[in-house]
Amino acid sequence: MATKKNLTANRTSLTHKVSYAMCNPARIAPYVKRTARDSWLRLKHPNHVDYYRAVMASDTSRSPEAAVGSQTHDRWLALGKMQFDYLKEHGLTPQHRMLDVGCGNLRAGWRFIEYLDTGNYYGIDISPEILMSAKETLTKYGLQGKLPHLTITQDLKLDFLPDRHFDVVHAHSVFSHSPIEVIDECFAHVGRVLAPCGFFDFTFDRTVGTEHQVLREDFYYRTETLIALAAKHGLCARLMDDWEKRRHGQSKIRVSSPE
Repeated sequence: MATKKNLTANRTSLTHKVSYAMCNPARIAPYVKRTARDSWLRLKHPNHVDYYRAVMASDTSRSPEAAVGSQTHDRWLALGKMQFDYLKEHGLTPQHRMLDVGCGNLRAGWRFIEYLDTGNYYGIDISPEILMSAKETLTKYGLQGKLPHLTITQDLKLDFLPDRHFDVVHAHSVFSHSPIEVIDECFAHVGRVLAPCGFFDFTFDRTVGTEHQVLREDFYYRTETLIALAAKHGLCARLMDDWEKRRHGQSKIRVSSPE
């Protein structure tokens, strides 16, 4: 659940860093190690997508579940169920065709695949390593017969996908790791693939203060920034207040094409 303290914090400020370090001394060494690794990867990969693909390769080699933000298997299961339950409560039906942007290792995807009609799930990701793990998840849950699509992508232009095809587009913990130009690219193209009356749900790290990023891995945006960016591309967007009540930490916006 987003708290007032979390929403106003500027994680790039020296005051925040010192305060956080004093309260969490055990995290200092891992943070320094990650900073060094990320600095090296940014030098090798100036393009953000290439950089974050390298981050995912490094993280996946240690633990695919941790790479998608779950430190334990129980948390992996819980976060996937949270995503699935929310969309089902908001009208997801087996007949819907779903595009899962940044599907990862199918933390939520296996539940969507199991629930949706055969062939109705399409997952994309920038990381070949995490898609290998996704195939293992698919096999583990015996879902080969549901014929899901799992495809690697370089960007979010979605140009390899058909017009007005997907009833639901879903991106969980994708824009929280994306600079504004990547989000803008997605907004520029997602309307084309949305079916009539379809919607696009995405989570993001919300701030009501200064927009900022940490290690070029975590990006914090004001709600009004993303709503205005969607409007620039002719899309309607609104903050999903009921998601805020869930114990997740990120916020959620729903985007749709004008009626």
